[in-house]
Amino acid sequence: MEKNKPQLDIVNEILEECIMAYPVSSFIISLYKQYLQRGSLSKKQLQGLYGKASEIKDLSSGKLATLEALIKKMPNRFKSELPENKPLYEKDAAAGEMITEILNKYPQHKRVLFLQSKFDNNETLTAAEIAELKKFQQLVRK
Repeated sequence: MEKNKPQLDIVNEILEECIMAYPVSSFIISLYKQYLQRGSLSKKQLQGLYGKASEIKDLSSGKLATLEALIKKMPNRFKSELPENKPLYEKDAAAGEMITEILNKYPQHKRVLFLQSKFDNNETLTAAEIAELKKFQQLVRK
C-alpha cells in the first residue's frame, strides 16, 4: 500500500503569507475562510489575491508565478448578450387587409368593427373569425 504524497498547496501558502503581511485585511481573511470551506477560489478572487500577494516583498517569485499560472489555466466566464425582444403576437397582414376592404365598403359593419378592435389590440383572431372575414370579403366583392 502506497502512501499518497501530500501535494503542495500554493494557494493556501500564499493566503497564509498574506495573512501574516496583512493581519487586519478583511478581504484576505474572507478569502482564507472561503478557501478552507470550499477548497477553491474563483478566478476573480485569485486575481485579487495575486494583486495583494504581489505587494509582499518577502514572497518568493516562484509562488507568484504558480498562482499566475493557476489563474491563466482557469476558464473565462462571459455572460452572453440578451436576445432581442420579439413581440408575442405578430399581426396577420392578410386579416388587416380584409378588414380594411370590408370597412371601406361598409364602415358601420358591427362584427367587422369588433374584429378590427381585436386586431388593433394585438389579440389573435381565431380560425372561425378569419373564415368569417373571408366570407364577408367575398360578399363585398360581389
